Amino acid sequence: MKKNILVIIFLFLFFYPGLILAQEQENKSQEDSAPVSTALENFDFSAQSKDQIFEALVVKVIKEKEITEENGAKVTQQNLVLQGVKGEWKGREIEIQGISKIDVPSAGVYEVGDQVVVQRSSSPDGAVTFTIIDFVRRGYLYLLAFVFVLITIAIGGRKGFKAVASLVFSFIIIIYFMLPRILAGSNPLIVGVCGAFAVLALIIYFTEGWNRKSHLAMASVFLSLVATMILSLIFSGLAHLTGFSEETTFLLESGYKVVDFKGLLLAGILIGAVGVLDDVIVGQIEAVRQIQEANPALPAGQVFRMAYKVGNTHLGAIVNTLFLTYAGASLPILLLFVIKQEPFLTFGQIINNEMIATEIVRTMVGSIGVALAMPIATFLGAYCLKNKK
Repeated sequence: MKKNILVIIFLFLFFYPGLILAQEQENKSQEDSAPVSTALENFDFSAQSKDQIFEALVVKVIKEKEITEENGAKVTQQNLVLQGVKGEWKGREIEIQGISKIDVPSAGVYEVGDQVVVQRSSSPDGAVTFTIIDFVRRGYLYLLAFVFVLITIAIGGRKGFKAVASLVFSFIIIIYFMLPRILAGSNPLIVGVCGAFAVLALIIYFTEGWNRKSHLAMASVFLSLVATMILSLIFSGLAHLTGFSEETTFLLESGYKVVDFKGLLLAGILIGAVGVLDDVIVGQIEAVRQIQEANPALPAGQVFRMAYKVGNTHLGAIVNTLFLTYAGASLPILLLFVIKQEPFLTFGQIINNEMIATEIVRTMVGSIGVALAMPIATFLGAYCLKNKK
């Protein structure tokens, strides 16, 4: 009964913030709403702001045209009729003229029934245009999150519940502790170290309990994070990395010029290694504990060597997992290795580019930190768990 209550409370905490946010957005869009009308010409545009974003439903595909670009790629353009679904736009029909000589590579292909995000813009001469900027996809994301929680708890039981709860708390630490302080001008590296340590402390103590094994895991985490931080500082300095990228320039455009972008890069390296550190460290200490329980008479040195061999069997897979994670996130950048266009003709020119160099430093430093975590955790476990339960 208690377990069921905990699951209900967790699901409430997991979904309630998203529901509240959605409700606030809906209430905001409904403020000062005009009477519903299906004729766009009856709408008072002068009373509205210059730019406005709202949601609408595709109710009709008027015309569809497929064009072939010079490189052979095919692009579909559409003229559509949309109908607003919320607030002052509810029930109003809007026509989108998507067929034109201007090619928009990111334009999607829409069907009747699709819900989309629309931007209304007005030019200085008073002309009003409507543009579809994205699909409305949050409902499917909520569904996926529910399936994830359900399957994890069904398979993992109590451990699965703790794992998902730890994930939610980690997200809260990052969103409500780390990011606001970085935007406020705090040193991102310090915030990143504290946040990463807090995330791992939460995960380890919540899933493994308050015991000697967890304490040794946290000591290993601390030493591994310090080593990763030092390597990050050294090699980001030697490589003259600034932390500026397409992902960070929007902060400048939004007025957040106080952010230390290099520190933000270093904090990202630490956070990227956190998840794998947890797996390596807890796994190695558990391996030590199992070996000691199987043969309590073994000396610490022998236990260390046996557990070290266990760690070696999956260290390569873990480091490769970290590399593939970074590579997957940077796949568009990695295309520079194959396009062979100026100024990226040679291998040396490509890796000299700051975007590529940043990913190399991120991957290598994170992998070194993970590799060091294995012997550190094994050593502490072998010599500090000896004959202790």
